[in-house]
Amino acid sequence: MIDYNIFIALVIYYFVMYITPGPNNAMVLTSGLKFGFLKSIPHISGITIGHIIQLTLVCLGLGQVFIIFPVIQSILKIICAIYIIFLGYKILGSISPIKEDGSRPLKFYEAALFQIVNPKAWTISSMAASGFLPKEGNLTISIVIIASTALVVCPISISPWAIFGSSIRNVVKNEQIKKYIEYFLAALLLITAILIIIQN
Repeated sequence: MIDYNIFIALVIYYFVMYITPGPNNAMVLTSGLKFGFLKSIPHISGITIGHIIQLTLVCLGLGQVFIIFPVIQSILKIICAIYIIFLGYKILGSISPIKEDGSRPLKFYEAALFQIVNPKAWTISSMAASGFLPKEGNLTISIVIIASTALVVCPISISPWAIFGSSIRNVVKNEQIKKYIEYFLAALLLITAILIIIQN
């Protein structure tokens, strides 16, 4: 079991890790801007459930695979970075809350599957498992507590990014401002991709 102090530490850990910039937050911000908050909820839900599945697998020992075969994590970083850069490219000229451009919000299962190549998600799961999984006690109960905490804290921490994106949708009616926002988001995604590649 996890005692009260460790539980509070877990909540704080999750909140900080989820709310800070990363691939998920950059994508959710863009989704909120392009499609609004409500249409971004499946994306946020997919991230949450995908991470919980990932966390459970890491707690059950999958994280050891990255220790034994670190090249796998390096490959996942490259795939994630390429996808993020592709998203940045697609943003340019695409943001319009008025005109349909053929794009759509990420579906629940797509957001869940994206966690497979999201290095920050693997880092969060690995650190949660190593830092908060007790060495003694019932493993199943401990995993349920850690996963349940993630189930609550993850969407609460990620949602502000979508809400912010949704709140500035009207601003993009101005063509010049729209262009600045598109380039800013594309640059944000590019920086995110670079950080993914260079981080240890």
